[in-house]
Amino acid sequence: MSTIETRRHRLLGHVPLARVAVAIAVLAHLFATPAGAHPVSQGKLEIAVSPDRVSVRATVSNEEVLVAAAAVESRHASPIEIRNAHGDYLLGHLHVTADGAPLAGKVVARPATLSGRPEYVIEFRLSVPRPARLVFWEDVLREFEFAPGVPWEASYVVQVRQGVRPPRGVSLLTFREPLEFACDWSSDLPGPAAAPSHERHRTALTFFRHGVMHILTGYDHLLFVAALLLAARSLWDLVKVVTSFSMAHTLTLAMSALDVFRLPEQVVEPMIAASIVFVAVQNIVQPERSRGASRLLAAFLFGLFHGLGFAGGLLEAMSGLNLSDLAGTVAAFSAGVEFGHQAVVLPVFGLLYFLRRSSAGKAGCDRLVERGGSAVISLLGAIYFSLAI
Repeated sequence: MSTIETRRHRLLGHVPLARVAVAIAVLAHLFATPAGAHPVSQGKLEIAVSPDRVSVRATVSNEEVLVAAAAVESRHASPIEIRNAHGDYLLGHLHVTADGAPLAGKVVARPATLSGRPEYVIEFRLSVPRPARLVFWEDVLREFEFAPGVPWEASYVVQVRQGVRPPRGVSLLTFREPLEFACDWSSDLPGPAAAPSHERHRTALTFFRHGVMHILTGYDHLLFVAALLLAARSLWDLVKVVTSFSMAHTLTLAMSALDVFRLPEQVVEPMIAASIVFVAVQNIVQPERSRGASRLLAAFLFGLFHGLGFAGGLLEAMSGLNLSDLAGTVAAFSAGVEFGHQAVVLPVFGLLYFLRRSSAGKAGCDRLVERGGSAVISLLGAIYFSLAI
């Protein structure tokens, strides 16, 4: 069985056999997709605008191809046929309008091999030459569920080039936010590559929101932070352990962005899963080590791997950007990640603090909450680990 068929089987193979197995099937479904623990696929679009056409070179993730292929009958298709067929799917889910009129497209290039990320070239012919405004939007993978009630989504790092001019900055295209491009046909001479300030601010805000959503939809990071939270007894405990974790993942995220240090997903994903199990089990069997220097060290060491997990396919999609664009997008994304952390950490800690205060006179109630919550987290982490290795 090929790698693609194996992953396809894992993606679709969760059918509950009895009512008692429903909960287990749902938990397995959360983690059995090729993307690990995030319902977001990252890709890159290089768009060239000419007077008579718009050419889109799309570099997509392998997981995008696998998720889309899993929904159609492709049992007898070869891996390269599955890759090639994805070009037609992409054509139906990438949309371009010129001055409000939708453009018809055609796939003119498909991947020739199985190596690397698949690339496709789609050309959209302009019905009216030299339009004033182009709008790009996409709904790739939105019809597929990552988990019950949680659809997949694809996002793309975008660079748009008009004529012989260099690309004007970098943008992020998601299903939530279309990308607008104002054409300038006043001159065919190369112009400045820098985007206007309002476009840079919009791009930064888009990457910030992307970082927030990366946390809010990232079950692996949420489980790890939840395990840290359960052991925190005071706000100071929480501040120390979250700061240690944040310093570590920010360090490796920056190193990955600068291509100083990276690890393959086959190493990162199991280590993130192992970190969840380790911290949760430590809360149960070694509660005395779930606070203090040993917990800070664990949060920092595992945070290094989580930083590589934050990077994921985003950094691959941003490869080739100049240093200025890369630094700005990574900074905005990192700020969004931290905001997402705080949006989860502070309310949950407040709830736990309230529960502890209200049950102060009930012996063992606090310990029961910590052990029970940690047991559930360790089970979920174990499922994730078994599917990540």
